[in-house]
Amino acid sequence: MNFDIRIATLDDLPNLVHGNSVLAWESERKTLDDATLRLGIGNLLSDPHKGFYTVAEHDGQTIGQMLITFEYSDWRNGWYWWIQSVYVWPEFRRVGVFRQLFQHILARAIADPGVIGLRLYVERDNERAQKTYVALGLEEEPYLLFGQYPLPGSSGNFV
Repeated sequence: MNFDIRIATLDDLPNLVHGNSVLAWESERKTLDDATLRLGIGNLLSDPHKGFYTVAEHDGQTIGQMLITFEYSDWRNGWYWWIQSVYVWPEFRRVGVFRQLFQHILARAIADPGVIGLRLYVERDNERAQKTYVALGLEEEPYLLFGQYPLPGSSGNFV
């Protein structure tokens, strides 16, 4: 099956909102606030400093998505690209959509001399995804992820 991979635009907003909503439910059983999600994705699509989405299409239909955000490393003098919000529509899973999205991002990262690495995080119990990532050449890093969200006094829904 052939897919087209491209950078998302504001025209993709409805599909990206849908993909993220379903992703949150499937992966964490969370229901996201639609208005906040729409604003968040719209703001990202409007500001390339925040990151960018790639989408996979088949016959003009969105079938997958991947978000890239940026982290600068002063220790390594370069940028990590963080892979986030990966979602492949159920009827297109296990046919290489994620692999092609990943390979597209990897090629772009390699072509950019400021990018020093790719990173992502995965649920500890999602062994299937972990096997996929290892098969693509990613390695487990020696870090645990900690966070605080929402911050005290904040609802976490930013407008």
